[in-house]
Amino acid sequence: MAAERSNRRGFLRGESAVRELADRAFRFDEAPRPAPRRALTVSVRRRAMACEFEVQLAAARNDNSMEHVFESLNLVEAIEAQISIYREDSEVSRINQAAAHAPVPVEPRLFCLLERVSELCAATEGALDITSGPLSEAWGFSRRLGNVPSDEAIELARSRVGMNHVRLDAARETVSFGCAGVSINFNSIGKGYALDRMAELLDEHAVGDYLLQGGRSSVLARGDQPGSAEPGWRVGVRHPLRQQEPLAELVLREQALSTSGAGTQFFVRRGKRYGHILDPRTGRPAEGLYSATVLAPTAIEAEALSTAFYVMGPDRASQCCAQRPEISALLVAPGPREGDVRLIALGPEGDSWLRLAASTTDITQS
Repeated sequence: MAAERSNRRGFLRGESAVRELADRAFRFDEAPRPAPRRALTVSVRRRAMACEFEVQLAAARNDNSMEHVFESLNLVEAIEAQISIYREDSEVSRINQAAAHAPVPVEPRLFCLLERVSELCAATEGALDITSGPLSEAWGFSRRLGNVPSDEAIELARSRVGMNHVRLDAARETVSFGCAGVSINFNSIGKGYALDRMAELLDEHAVGDYLLQGGRSSVLARGDQPGSAEPGWRVGVRHPLRQQEPLAELVLREQALSTSGAGTQFFVRRGKRYGHILDPRTGRPAEGLYSATVLAPTAIEAEALSTAFYVMGPDRASQCCAQRPEISALLVAPGPREGDVRLIALGPEGDSWLRLAASTTDITQS
């Protein structure tokens, strides 16, 4: 059991990816149907986690790759059934209902996920927090109904937020909550976790040269794009203010990418815009950036850190990238004039952005 848990932890920390391999961002054709002939790829899609999951890989393969592609999409559905808070019979829903009263046994892979997310929450100094559900409820985002709560309501919600309320017993693989009203929600990392699990399955079956997408915000690449003369897969990042315009392009090589922003989920009250990404440390919507895109070895890290960097802002995100050379980011901040943007490239992959929109007014590299 200890060896198995160690292997699971290694997968979630990205160690296996490093060993084996060395918000609204992407354009994909509808599927299942072949992509254009010049691309030499086939695309298969399935809806899960309130978005489209997609696999792109070489067409006309003479192996069992497609069988494993469908198996990976089945896995996404199983993960959703386990972690969704919108299903009363999911394991996470049962944890939320019972963990404040007594320790709850957790399925091993889910317990390993909780351990990894706990580490990410600590590493981001609470900018990422899977217990922030009470704040989303207070602001009305969980019900898609915008609401500006009172200071008292924010403080009440904050009293139920924080990973310090979540107690993990590694020996028994149980979880308990320190007080009533605490809950966990994997919305901020669920797609990334699913993409990593899909990649794990496809890699086990030696399926190479594929691109995985979760919604419009998360993507993971392995091998090379069929028909391309360059290594890796070329992907694009959309302009956060003009969703139909590309902002930048880069080539993903054995990496994952995720974009976070509040460009589509927000409400306006008395002329002020409130985005859905909340800072768990203040209890209020994060401000200062239009979007944050992160490159990382694993999709769970890319998704977690894109949310955290959006909350943290450029200075703290820059410090994180300096400490983690395998992490890079592209932050989009307001420009000097309305409608303009300023790009802040962080980490060693800053030179990888291949094309910038003409409306970009400034680029800062750290």
